[in-house]
This record gives sequence, C-alpha cells and structure tokens, in this order.
Amino acid sequence: MHIVDWLIVALPLVLVFYVAMKAQHFVRSVSDFLAAGRVAGRYVVAVASGEAGMGLISVVALFEAYYNSGFAYSFWNQLYVPVGMLMTLTGYCIYRYRETRAMTMGQFFEMRYSRGFRIYAASLQSLSGVVNYAIFPAVGARFLIYYCDLPLETSLFGWVFPTFALVMALFLSAAVIVVSLGGQITIMVTDCILGILSYPLYAIVVIAILVKFSWSGDMAPTLLDRPAEESMLNPFDIDKLRDFNMFYILVGLFSTVFNRMAWSGTQGYNAAAVNAHEQKMGAVLGTWRAGFQTMMIVLLAVAGYTLMNNDRFADQASEAREELTWKAVNDVAKDPEFDGVKRELRHYLDTGEVSADLAQWSSEEHFEDKDENEPLRDMVKEALASQDKSSGQTFGAIHDQMRVPIALRHILPIGVTGVFCALCIFLLISTDTTYMHSWGSIIVQDILLPIRGRPFTAKQQLKLLRLIIAGVAGFAFFFSLFFAQVDYILMFFAITGAIWLGGAGPCIVGGLYWRRGTAAGAFAALTAGSTLAVGGIIAQKTWVEHIYPWLEETARLSGVRRVIEGMSHPLEPYVEWRVVPDKFPINSQEIYFIAMVIGVVLYVGVSLLTEKETFNMERMLHRGIYRREGEVEVTHDAITWRTWYRTFLGINSEYTKGDRVLAWSVFLYSMLWGFGSFVVLTIWNAITPWPDTWWAEWFKIYNLVVPGIIAVVSTVWFSIGGTIDLKRLFQRLEEKEENMLDDGRVVGHVSADDVAHVDEVEHDK
Repeated sequence: MHIVDWLIVALPLVLVFYVAMKAQHFVRSVSDFLAAGRVAGRYVVAVASGEAGMGLISVVALFEAYYNSGFAYSFWNQLYVPVGMLMTLTGYCIYRYRETRAMTMGQFFEMRYSRGFRIYAASLQSLSGVVNYAIFPAVGARFLIYYCDLPLETSLFGWVFPTFALVMALFLSAAVIVVSLGGQITIMVTDCILGILSYPLYAIVVIAILVKFSWSGDMAPTLLDRPAEESMLNPFDIDKLRDFNMFYILVGLFSTVFNRMAWSGTQGYNAAAVNAHEQKMGAVLGTWRAGFQTMMIVLLAVAGYTLMNNDRFADQASEAREELTWKAVNDVAKDPEFDGVKRELRHYLDTGEVSADLAQWSSEEHFEDKDENEPLRDMVKEALASQDKSSGQTFGAIHDQMRVPIALRHILPIGVTGVFCALCIFLLISTDTTYMHSWGSIIVQDILLPIRGRPFTAKQQLKLLRLIIAGVAGFAFFFSLFFAQVDYILMFFAITGAIWLGGAGPCIVGGLYWRRGTAAGAFAALTAGSTLAVGGIIAQKTWVEHIYPWLEETARLSGVRRVIEGMSHPLEPYVEWRVVPDKFPINSQEIYFIAMVIGVVLYVGVSLLTEKETFNMERMLHRGIYRREGEVEVTHDAITWRTWYRTFLGINSEYTKGDRVLAWSVFLYSMLWGFGSFVVLTIWNAITPWPDTWWAEWFKIYNLVVPGIIAVVSTVWFSIGGTIDLKRLFQRLEEKEENMLDDGRVVGHVSADDVAHVDEVEHDK
C-alpha cells in the first residue's frame, strides 16, 4: 500500500487507543468490567454491538460465500423477515434476559436451573466459543497479508519470522490491551467510536466501486454468465449449489427462533443497557444501523467476481490470479518435500508449459487455460495433494478466502485502499476485543467462580478476568498458527458452534418462557447436542486420511455409501450426501440441524418427565413484588381486536411517541418492502418465471438503490445519535453508585445483590 493508505489506517487507531485509555478510570467494580455498569443507551448499544458483531472474519466469510454461490440464495433470506421482525419488536428473549440482570448466560442458568448446570454449560460454551474464535486471528492476519501485499516472512534483528505470526501477535496484543484497560466499558466505547468513524468511510468505498464498474456494462453481464441451475442472481435456478442452498436457509430460520441469544460472543452487550426497554430498542435500531456497511460488502464481492471473470479486465485478473496462486502455494507448502512441485508450478505459471512431473500430479483437464479461475486452482490443489492431501485442502480453503481480497487490491485506488484497510482493522479489533472478553468472562464467572463457592475481592476478580482473557488470546494465537482449515468459514462456524448451540437454545428460550423446564432436561439437551457436534468435527477432520481409507481396506465402503446416500435421497437436491474420498459426506450445517432438533426434543421430553414444581418466574425477572426500587412497572394492554397490533409490535407503557414511530417504521419497512416484495416475486415467478436480466435489475434495486437511500439517512442519524448517547454514557458512569455484591454470584437461585431484597419481600407477603 501507499504511504497515504498507511496514514489513513494509523490516525483513527491512535484516536481509539487514546479514548480507551481515558475510559479505563470508570472501571470500579466487576459489573463495570463485565456489563459497563448497565448504563448504556440504545444508540451506544446499537452502534457498538453492530461493529462488534460484524467482524473481519464475517466479511471474508461473506466474500467466500458470495463468490462461490452468488447472491440468489440470499433472496430466500426474506423468509426470515416476519420471524426476525417479530422477535426484534417484541424483544423476544432479549427483554426478559435483561430483566434477570444476569451478566453472563451462566449466571442466568444458575438462577434458573442449578449451579451444576451453570458449570457444565459454561464448560461446553467456552470450549465451543474459544475454538470457534480461534481461527479469527488466522483469517484476519492472512487477509491483511494478502490485501496489503505483505511478505510471507519478515526479518527482525537478524531473525526471520513468519509475517503471519507477527501480524496475529500485533493485533491480539492490541486487543488484550484494550480489554484489560476497562473491560466492557472500553470495548463498548471504542466499538462505538469505530462504528461512528466507519459510516462515512463505507460511503467512500461504495462510491469508488460505482465509479470503477458499470452495473449494466460490467457487473450484471458477468453475474449472469453462469451454468444452468447455478445462477448468481436467479433464486429459482440454484438447484446445484450444494453447500449454500435452501436447506441452509431453512436451518438458519430454525436456529433464529430456537437459538435466540444462544451465541454469547457479544454477551457483554446483552446486559449493558440501562434497562430492558433500552436493550430492546437498541435491537430495534439495528434494523436501520447497517447503512452503507451491507451495501459495501455486497458491492465489493460483486466487484471482485467481476474483475476475476469479465473479459474486459482479463489482464488484471490474470495478474491477480497468478499472484494469489503463488502466494497461497508458498503460504501452505513451506516444507522441502514441496520444492519439486513448487518449481514445476512456477515454470507453468511463467510459460504455460506442462512438465511431465506436473502432468502426473494433476488431471489433464486442468491444464486447458491457466488464465481461468477454477482449472488453475484445482490443478494446484491436486499437485499439492499429491505430496500431502491436507496441504491440498488447506490451499483450496486459503485460495477461496483470499480471492476477493487480492482482487480488491487490484481494484481500489490509492487512498480508498487505505480506507478499506482501516475499516477491516476496525472490524478485526472490535471483534477480537468483544470475543476475548466474552469467552474469558464465561470461564471466570461461570466455571471458576461457582466452583470456588466463596467470593473473590473485586481486585482479585478483575485481575483473574484480565489473566484469563489474555489466555484466550494466547490459545487463539497458537491454534491459528497450527490449525489447517479445510471447510468454508461459515461451515466451520456452524460445526464448532454446534458444540454449544446444538442444545443451548431450548435451555435459554425454555428457561425464560417455560416454567416447567428442568435442569435434567437442560442437561440432556446440551449433552446430546455437544456429542453430535464433536462427533461431526472428528469425522470431518479424519475422513480423508483415516476413515475413508479404513472403509476401503475393510470392504465396508459400499455398505456405508448405500446407507448414507440412501438417507439423503428423499431430500435431494437440497440435502445430498455423497461418500467421496476428499470430503465428509455430511456438511457442517446439516450436522448442526440434527443436533438442534434432538436438543429440542430432549429438553421438552425430559423436563416433562422430571418436573416436580413450577419455577418462580416473577422472582427471576424482578416483576411484581420482586421489582427493584427505582424501576418502573410495565403494563400491557389487554389483547382485543382494537389493540392486538400493539402486542404484535411490542408496544407497552414504556414506549414514547418516538419509540412508536420507530417500531412502526421497522414493521412497515420489513413487512411491506422486505417480505412483501418476496411474496409478490415468488408468486409472480411461480406463474411466469422472470428472465435472468430482470433478476439483475431487481438485484440492483433491492441491494443497491434502496439501501443506498436508507444509508444516506442512517449515516447522519446514527452518527449524531451515537455521539450524543456516548456523552450520556460517561455522565451515567460518573453518577453510578457501585454495588460490590453485584459480581455474578448466585445464592439459592437469586443473584447475590438481590438476596436481601428477595428475603424482605418474601417475608412480608
């Protein structure tokens, strides 16, 4: 990158670290470190949690998914709209969880179930979360190396180090410093500032792409040039897209409902708002928050695909393709055993001539044109696999992840290259800090604290939290350094997440809404879901080198193939299990779905069999006689023909006129535009299918024109709202009275800071 680009990257980061250091003096108690003192307003929650939730790894994952499978499948995401809107407006799970005043999910579990379940659940949750997070540094560091064109090795003081390790160490250290300074306070403040700074920067990148490429002349024709049943734009022509298809969408819909709030990567934000209403309104604002961010990600993916596949950019594409291939080869094939392969590959890239050795290592069909994307990728993958199968798989994963980043460096001009790099570093830091804080807090609060039984001093607990958070960073560093990823990022998320998510959803939803849920039911759901997920991970990692060869050697392959492929046959083409030597037949998303369904069934069934008495929900939610001093009692209208819509929109006595306008705007936009257009187009195409060119125009309107109009408004709106709310946050932190009992401990299903109040009201009733 140019010096101008590096300056654009550096200046905002200096500001952020300065603010983080200034904010650390507000941390005076455990609740400050874990939940920012529970004093955040809706805009801070919305802006900061949005920045933390969309990490750099998420951007890379979306690039990978869009490039491989296009945008047609995202049309079916509109199936989520009514469910997602209803959950957001009613505060489904979010509102009740904030009412519990729990700072971690484990604290809620002990209040609702038992201390044993808190420890057991936190063990699975932290294992799932830490391993899931552990590839974040790898993907982020590799993105920066490829995008910024950094060398794979760096010489320091006469020693040669892998640049990959140095970049990871640099940003993980920066994240640990930010978290250690003030926990959730510094995380939320820095994320909010990064979010506000990002809004105009997203707009700059969007404008640069629209200047570089013509939609009708460059982008649309390239996206339309696809084989039948593999359309990038037509959602009714995607039958051959195996990994990202309708089944993937339906699993996501099921997970949206039954695993609400289950993923705790940003758990500090779930308890950070000043009250349950502000927590809910922060989520409602999330409908408008994304602005130019979503538009930018879509445009960059389209631009990358266009550069690599449009004849007008053939020279740039050839340069990017060879650069990507050679860099990925050197990244993966470092050992001497690959020297011969690398020599022949280099000769082929330079001359186009296929040596006798290279012809033996790879299929002849891949040598047709080294300037084509897939043949070159597959040829190199096979050549590396001839020496080591796992290296071929790792090359394929890295190649697919870094394809769009490399293309973007050949697209964006000086200045804008630095702007996008700065945005990516913002996302990298915000997610690293948030996830480290979340998983480290769970280990301390939900495993070590309840096992110890007696309280720490505030100083001891804060020191332990900082130490464990640094340990999470250390684990992520070494895991990323040595782990070879062989699956799509989104698929890796699904299977590692399933260790926890397979059975966590019913424990949370049932715990918040169903009085009859029991600890035994929760134990059963989590155990079954975790077992299935771990089994899936082991099978996926050992299939190529151990399981498949063993099945061949023992003559069991044909029987296993018949059973597995026969089970998926009724669900084809959406679930298509094929027993092949290079990949486990059941993908990560399918394993995740199986684990979730079994978890729900076991939670309900075992709870009904073991229920002895119904749980006191009012006490846990601080309602009725258990309402805390200073909190307003919330009233709801009786549901009638005239007032049903208020219940549907989540409107209650806490809503101001502005809140009602916000709720109605979300409803009208989501239902009339988002879901309404989906219904109309689905019916229309069922009667008279659209030509692909119409879908190209619809894509432009739905993903670029309308979001662009909204983004102009939301950029100004959230920049002002976030800045004002940030000032209020500091004022509330100054005025807040500390309660040292509010440290995450639970006594007899009641938080330690509520025990005296509960004893008093129960004695008086």
